[in-house]
Amino acid sequence: MEKIQSKPFFVSSENEWEELGNGISRQIIGYDNQLMAVKVKFEKGAVGTPHSHFHSQVTYVVEGSFRMRIGEEWKTINKGDAFYCEPDVEHEAECLEDGMLIDTFGPARMDFLDGSKPAYLTGKQED
Repeated sequence: MEKIQSKPFFVSSENEWEELGNGISRQIIGYDNQLMAVKVKFEKGAVGTPHSHFHSQVTYVVEGSFRMRIGEEWKTINKGDAFYCEPDVEHEAECLEDGMLIDTFGPARMDFLDGSKPAYLTGKQED
């Protein structure tokens, strides 16, 4: 596998937000083959549709409030809360008030780097 790696420092003001549509935008903070961190902004009412992927995911709520489903369990999470989603488990989110998340994935999300539309906007299962 070819080694990939971001620059050592991420300065938010020097990086554009990538508009994904449907009230969601992101900035990729840093990555290598094994790990990726991403800031994701949601406008109130924005929805990350049901999807799953083979990556492990840990997400921290920086701002806002989200109604989340992981597998069959629903929970409202707020600023300071977090969630873990194991690989291949379907999950979804609805933003209840403007918010920002820090998503971390292992391994890195190659689909985020190649310009593909994320599964949380398409609702598709990732390979």
